Amino acid sequence: MNFTRWSARLPGTQRRTAARGTEGSVPAARGEYEQQPEPLPDEVPTLEDFSVREIIGRLPGLVALVHGPEHRIAYVNDAYAAAFGPRPAGAKVADACPEAEELGLLPLMDQVLRSGKPRTVKSRKTQDGGSYTVTCLPVDSPRFGGGAVLVHAADVTDHAEAAERLRASERRHRETAVTLQRSLLPQELEQPDDLRIAATYQPGGTDAAVGGDWYDVITLGAGRTALVIGDVMGRGVRAAAVMGQLRTAVRAYARLDLPPHEVLQLLDGLAAEIDASQIATCVYAVHDPNEGKLVYASAGHLPILVRDEDGSVRRAEDPTGPPLGTGGWLHTSGAIALPPGSTAVLYTDGLVERRREDIDEGVAALERALSGALGTPQVVCDRLLRSLGVTAEHDDDVAVLVVQHPSRKGADAELFHNAALELLGGVEAAPRARAFASGVLSSWRFPIELRDLGVLATSELVANSLQHGTPPMRLRLRRTDRRLIIEVTDGDDHLPRRRRAETEDEAGRGISIIATIASSWGSRRTPGGGKAVWCEFALPD
Repeated sequence: MNFTRWSARLPGTQRRTAARGTEGSVPAARGEYEQQPEPLPDEVPTLEDFSVREIIGRLPGLVALVHGPEHRIAYVNDAYAAAFGPRPAGAKVADACPEAEELGLLPLMDQVLRSGKPRTVKSRKTQDGGSYTVTCLPVDSPRFGGGAVLVHAADVTDHAEAAERLRASERRHRETAVTLQRSLLPQELEQPDDLRIAATYQPGGTDAAVGGDWYDVITLGAGRTALVIGDVMGRGVRAAAVMGQLRTAVRAYARLDLPPHEVLQLLDGLAAEIDASQIATCVYAVHDPNEGKLVYASAGHLPILVRDEDGSVRRAEDPTGPPLGTGGWLHTSGAIALPPGSTAVLYTDGLVERRREDIDEGVAALERALSGALGTPQVVCDRLLRSLGVTAEHDDDVAVLVVQHPSRKGADAELFHNAALELLGGVEAAPRARAFASGVLSSWRFPIELRDLGVLATSELVANSLQHGTPPMRLRLRRTDRRLIIEVTDGDDHLPRRRRAETEDEAGRGISIIATIASSWGSRRTPGGGKAVWCEFALPD
C-alpha cells in the first residue's frame, strides 16, 4: 500500500505538508492534528522602516553630529540638549559648544577627520563637575563634502565619583600605613663614638602598598654597636605593625648583649608567635671597635656589602638561615672586617630587586655603585638610591643603612686611644692593674677627679674578676672623644649582678660601687666561653 498517497487524503495533511516544506513524509503524532502553528508574518520590519532621528533622539547617551573642517553642528539629540543646552544647527562647535573645549574634543575631532578612525577619551570632566566618556566616529556621507563626525558621550559622573572616593580611601589607608611605618622607625639614629651612620627609608610609589622595611642602631656599651635591618614581606598597616613588634623585640634582646645568632634565634620564635603567615628577613650585626670587624647573623636577608678605602667592595658570605618565623633552624654567626676607612651598607630588597631581572644582578649593580660612592654616610645613601634608579614612584619600599668607620689622623686621632694589660693571677695582679690604669690615665691627660674614679673602677673590676673569675684575665682601657671605657675579661661565664650587701658582709659591694660612680656599666658573655665586665665614664666637655 502507498502510505504517502493515502495519507494525503486525510484532512489537514496537505496544509501541514506545505507548511513544513516536505513532500511524502509520514504524519507525526496525533497531537499535531489538534494544534496548528501560527502562520509566519509575510514581512519583517527592517531598520529602514524606522526614523533614525527618532531613535537617536530617544537614546540616553549624548549624541551630536558635526561636519566639515570647522566642525559645524548638524544635529544634537534631546539628551545632549538637556545636558548642555540646545545647539543651533550650522554653528561652529568652537563658538557654540564650550563643553567641547572642556572635554578636549576639538583636537579629537580633527584627528578623526584626518585618520578616518574612531577616537575615545575616558572620564573627562566639565566645569559643572560632570564626567563623560566620549567617542568620536567618522561618518562617510556624500552630503558632507568635508567629512563628518558623530560624537557620542556617556555620562559617567557616578562612576567617576565612586572611583575618586575609592582613590581617596586608598590614599588615606596608605597615608596611615606610611605614618605608622615612619613612627615605628628610629626618629633619630644613635651615633656611636667610633662610627658615622646614616639611614634612609623611602616608601613605594602611590600605586604600591607600604611594606615592612625597617632598620635600627643600638649602642650596647663598652663602645660596641648593634646594626639591624629587616623586611616584613607583607603589605599595608598589618606589615608595619608586625615590623614595629619585631623592632621592639630586637632592642630588648640587644640589651641582653647576646651574640648575633642568639638574638635571631629568639626573634625567630617570636615572629612565629606574632603572625605565622608573615615572613620577615633580618640581619643583626655587632661592631666592636677593639676587634675591627662586624660579627653578624642573617635570617634570609641580602648580604652586607663593605667598601674598603681603596674602593674595592666585599660581600659578606654565609652563614645565613631561612627567614624569621620558619622555626627549627639553628642560626650561626659570621664576621666581616670593617677596618678604618671602610663603609658598610645594609639594605632591603627594594633597592636591588627589579621585575624580569635576577636579584644577583641588582646586588652586583649596587656593588658597582658603592665602589664609587664617596662622602658622608647620608651622601652615600642618596647616591646609592640615584644609582639604582630609585625614585618617588618606585614600586617597592627601600631601606638603606650606611655605616662608616672613619680613618682618623692628626688631632682627631689623638682623641682615640687603647691600652691593655694581661693580668696574671696572684696578690700582685690588683696593684699592677691600679698602677697601670693610673699611668695610662695620666698620659691621656685626664682631670685628677676622673683619673681617681677610673683607678677605683679598675680596682673593683679586677678584684671581682680575681675573686670570681678564671684565667686568662685582661684589663683594657679605651678612650674616645666622648667617654672613658674600662673593661675586664676572664675565662668564667658567670655574669655578675648588682645586689644589696648587708652591713656585716665583707664583700659584694664592688658592682654597687661601680654602678654609683660610673655613667653606665654592664656585662656580657664572650665567644670563647668567658665574660666581659665593663663601665663607662662620660668625659667633660
